[in-house]
Amino acid sequence: MLRSTLSLMHRIAHIIWHRLTGLMPGELDANEVLWLISPHQQSPLLARRRAMVIVNRVRLFAFLFAVLTPLWSIVDYVVFPFPLWFFLAGMRLVAAAAFATLVICYKPSGNLLNAYRAMALLFAIPTVFYVVSHQVLTSFELTGMSAAIGAGYAFLPFVLLAGLSIFPLTFLENLAFVAPMLLAQLLAQILSWGQLNWPSFAGAFWLMALIAGVANLAGMSQLAFMVALVRQAIRDPLTGVHSRRSAEEILELYGGVANRADAPLAVAFIDLDHFKSINDRHGHDEGDKALRRAAKAISESMRRGDILTRWGGEEFLLIMPNTRLTEARAALERLTGQGLGRRPDGTLLTASVGIAERVDDHTSHWEELIEIADRRMYTAKHAGRNRIVIGDAVDGATDGAGSAPQPA
Repeated sequence: MLRSTLSLMHRIAHIIWHRLTGLMPGELDANEVLWLISPHQQSPLLARRRAMVIVNRVRLFAFLFAVLTPLWSIVDYVVFPFPLWFFLAGMRLVAAAAFATLVICYKPSGNLLNAYRAMALLFAIPTVFYVVSHQVLTSFELTGMSAAIGAGYAFLPFVLLAGLSIFPLTFLENLAFVAPMLLAQLLAQILSWGQLNWPSFAGAFWLMALIAGVANLAGMSQLAFMVALVRQAIRDPLTGVHSRRSAEEILELYGGVANRADAPLAVAFIDLDHFKSINDRHGHDEGDKALRRAAKAISESMRRGDILTRWGGEEFLLIMPNTRLTEARAALERLTGQGLGRRPDGTLLTASVGIAERVDDHTSHWEELIEIADRRMYTAKHAGRNRIVIGDAVDGATDGAGSAPQPA
């Protein structure tokens, strides 16, 4: 019975999954759909760009609140008695100052945790304002226009929940920000338990939950669109691996992390041997096919966590975080040992490789790493091609070369 129930649940989940992915045909790969649920498996470039978008929108939101929050005191002055207006005006000034501080102090850094903090502060300020103002307003007997304006304060949580829709958030991230606001609504009502109107509260809470759900879908839709755009921007259209521009951004990100943690970071320059002869003898279409085969061979053989990029022409750059020089050499020997696909004449496509590493080569700048690896790659070519160079030593040709010397 249990097994049949689990099987039924699995089939239902499978159907729902395909229905959901069918809503975005061609936009996301199957593995990228999981990025809409949780941020943990997202690529570093996506996380970096998403963090910058979030902080920019936080600052825009905070700027609007910093301007509009104190201006509303004019309305409060017209409709509320002076003691209530004075208290609310003071709160508004404090909130406006907090919003202004958020605008000034938070700058886009590409750090997702920093973006989370900025969002948390953005929504914490009006949430605290709502809880305190709710308690103050319930202590006054308001009638007529005063009662109408006072009731408008109750809509602040709805505005905040709707505001979540402008941020490209995953499902779990959205829940993390929605939960405190819903709890704040509950807290505000519990503190005024004696005056609580249960039917009105239940209806309002249900409406807030619906708005939160819509905001969640809107945030996930924005994220899906961003994933598709980032993929198109960072991928080389011919081979499907990362582009040179994205490689520079990745190296800037990983290089900074490695320097702060004093961790190793290796890069390998991979230049396909005698590639020009393929274009000259068989045409550029065959050359493109050879590039795709090489990229596929490297991608299937490289370790988890390594990042392959097309640097230009027939050159690839393999970024290897947390990898020492000897470890990088062993990985490249396994990778190139069987060749990088076939040439049009059936022989193995080989490569000359130069490797550099941040700690072993005593450099803290990724540009220097690239220069060292590039220089060693040319050393490998001048030494006869189809070999790996680290340091000042030239290794012998890798096994399975299968390619006789040809004009470059």
